[in-house]
Amino acid sequence: MAENRDPYDVLGVTKESSPEEIKKAYRKLSKQYHPDINKDAGAEDKFKEITEAYETVGDPQKKAEYDQYGSAGSQGGGYRGFGGQGQQGGFGGGGFEDIFSSFFGGGATQDPTAPRAGRDLQYEMTLTFNEGVFGKESTIKYNRKSLCATCGGSGAKPGTSPITCRKCGGRGTIQVERRTPLGNMMTEQECDVCHGSGKEIEEKCETCHGSGHTDERHEVKVTVPAGVEDGQQMRLQGQGEAGENSGPYGDLYIIFRVQASGTFDREGSEIYIDVPISFVQAALGDEVTVETVHGDVKMKIPAGTQTGTTFRLRDKGAPKLHGKGNGDQQVTVNIETPRNLKKEQKEALKEFATASGKNVVGEGNLFDKLKDQFKGKK
Repeated sequence: MAENRDPYDVLGVTKESSPEEIKKAYRKLSKQYHPDINKDAGAEDKFKEITEAYETVGDPQKKAEYDQYGSAGSQGGGYRGFGGQGQQGGFGGGGFEDIFSSFFGGGATQDPTAPRAGRDLQYEMTLTFNEGVFGKESTIKYNRKSLCATCGGSGAKPGTSPITCRKCGGRGTIQVERRTPLGNMMTEQECDVCHGSGKEIEEKCETCHGSGHTDERHEVKVTVPAGVEDGQQMRLQGQGEAGENSGPYGDLYIIFRVQASGTFDREGSEIYIDVPISFVQAALGDEVTVETVHGDVKMKIPAGTQTGTTFRLRDKGAPKLHGKGNGDQQVTVNIETPRNLKKEQKEALKEFATASGKNVVGEGNLFDKLKDQFKGKK
């Protein structure tokens, strides 16, 4: 997202807008600029900007942080970032200590040997329109850092163990005297021997070279729920990256990108379709076949139906994601004006107009009269 761009401005809402209004604005814009639908230059960047904005103000907790702290509350305006190590609270686990540290290199420190959760990851899954409606099972693959299978995450050669850092005594930091505008001050900085871990590895694991982690092509089976919508996400606990010091794995967030349909529109569990009918069907009534995601169904058109009339097909919509049953399908009929009429059809319509008290001068009548006169002179 462009730097300093207010997410409310991106979505065209205000801070006082309700969650429903924000969600409605996001859906409208994301559909307008979805790269599968909008092929204009810049549409994809605009779509990403809209998505990032919604991830900030569409989530109640992140919205509260943004409203209070601005972009700092959303991790420096980078809306797409998920929680990683040390990213807690409105300022990513910082606060006054981080401000102090930026001047003096000090600040509060944590136990370097304490378990820390691994980094969360994000994966975008593209679904067809029908897959979003009915769900699916899929196996995905992605890269992540996992615990080294050789050393079990210790970073030390099998048969050996890390030792307490001899320079910092296991604290992970050392005291350093610095000259400042306020005089000489003792501050803390990361230990240059153990690099903040509090441990030294005398014999490093040959597989991970002492890091305790290896790059892995991870595979996981995903059950996509029926009724999922574009932009929604699902959290898979423990499928992110490996933690530190026996900390748990992070989580994987799957963002769903549901492709548009050439036949249907969708809003939640409601599905919409336009169906053309003829003037005769509208006037006299008929039974037509209507396509739904559940298969073709018969629908009655009452006599005297006007163009733009909407009929409801119960339970023919998408499954309700957080409820039971299906939504409905709403069918809007539009009367088509016929073209290239045959002579008999024109005559029938003229008779209908006469019977209705209308005098209709159709196209070509003047030409036909001249043609008839020309024939009569021969």
